Amino acid sequence: MEDGKKLLSKLGQLGGNDRVFFRAHQLFNTGEGIHALKWGSTNLYTEDEHGNGIFDWTIADRIYDTLLSNNVTPYVQLGFMPKALSVKPEPYQHSWTPGAPYSDIFTGWSYMPKSYEKWAEICYQWTKHVIERYGEDEVKTWYWETWNEPNLGYWQGTHEEFCALNDYAVAAVRRALPSAVIGGPETADTGGDYMSKFLQHCVRGRNHATGEIGTPLDFISFHAKGSPVFLEKEQYVRMDAGCHLRVIDGAFADIASIPELAGKPIIIGESDPEGAAADRGPHLEYRNGTMYSSYTAATFARKHELAAKHGVDLEGALTWAFEFENQPFFAGFRVLASNDVDLPILNVHRMFAKMKGERIEASSSHQVALETLLSESVREEPDVGVVATVDETNNIYVMLWHYHDDDIGGPSAEVTLVLEGYHASKISDHKIKHWRVDAEHSNAFEAWKKMGSPQTPSHAQLTQLKLAGELEFLQVPTTLRDQGAGLTLDITLPRQAVSLLVIENMEEVFGQNKA
Repeated sequence: MEDGKKLLSKLGQLGGNDRVFFRAHQLFNTGEGIHALKWGSTNLYTEDEHGNGIFDWTIADRIYDTLLSNNVTPYVQLGFMPKALSVKPEPYQHSWTPGAPYSDIFTGWSYMPKSYEKWAEICYQWTKHVIERYGEDEVKTWYWETWNEPNLGYWQGTHEEFCALNDYAVAAVRRALPSAVIGGPETADTGGDYMSKFLQHCVRGRNHATGEIGTPLDFISFHAKGSPVFLEKEQYVRMDAGCHLRVIDGAFADIASIPELAGKPIIIGESDPEGAAADRGPHLEYRNGTMYSSYTAATFARKHELAAKHGVDLEGALTWAFEFENQPFFAGFRVLASNDVDLPILNVHRMFAKMKGERIEASSSHQVALETLLSESVREEPDVGVVATVDETNNIYVMLWHYHDDDIGGPSAEVTLVLEGYHASKISDHKIKHWRVDAEHSNAFEAWKKMGSPQTPSHAQLTQLKLAGELEFLQVPTTLRDQGAGLTLDITLPRQAVSLLVIENMEEVFGQNKA
């Protein structure tokens, strides 16, 4: 997967001195390591004719070596079930294609183990192996979790059987590495009461592996998705940011209702506009362009607002998007890059990575109120919003977005950015960096369409596409005006555009930081 390696290198560069985490399925799957849609394998565990376990780390080591060599930290998913251990091993490898029933993927790997003790031994031996290979200091920085979306077909057992699976996995990992950071349950939304029942088990239930009360839980994880539709009559995609955020709102409320979990870190293990990364269709055609990138900017800041609303600790969120190897250019999958050409969505992640320091108060007169967004999404006036931070050297980072659920054109927003409580000691020496993602900037998809949408671009065209996929400065004059109480800056923000401004050499004058 040469393009995958290239994308990992780009993701690793986002972190700088921080860590970029990578979560993947099918670490324990049986097979020859040949990838396909919704499928992967490492052949990590097999058995001989007497039922004795055989461990082969070859493929798994190549994967983890590649992650770590690119400054990417594993978010380890313990799963799925090796063929030799599955209670229903046949059929095992599926041959799913887009358009086929999603349930076709849930084959032998999604079943319970014949022996929970053997399952635990796999988890123990894997943990022990990575400590020996990469060192305890490295491995203790990783996150660990059991399985994926057990409330769906990924787990064919009962809720209690999943709790047993997790209990044995946690005990095994902690036996090898007592300091391991391990959590869960990685449910698809809250799964009704599935997540709550799991959390109650971890807090008050009897541990299936140890017989004691409770299961270690260092962080809580769940998945949140939106629900776009294609409007046949109008012939465009309508997103649903409100749906996405309602899932998060409900999950935070459930977590906050359990006193023993107060202050427990929360990770949204998958946070995306919808839940079908490998599928395609008219309702998913937004992914190549600026709808995806502006949606991500608009929803990400609201996650922190929801955490504050419920008094919970949101530690981070992951996207379930990477790349699909050897597919047509801009095929419509949920990806960050297509054939080593970066999409606008990756450039918004680059913007977020550039924002340093602590968050400061920021508001917009045309930002849709959180409660309105939860109940109605963004169906009337556009959401013109802002999030800002300031670092220890008083550089200010301001992200602006212009978002609407409807993937259609509309007028630009004329924005006046006001930095209250700051002035520039020398306006003429003041440095402003302005990056932009829109139809004309940081947008390889639009560049590709202007070429005539070639599926076999020439070398020159491919070079041009890769350049168009980079995060681009907005080359327009930028002038600050000192209004005494603060600084102002006028910006034209097209629909579905995202801007990041870094304003350097600021001096605080009133003891208040506000954008």
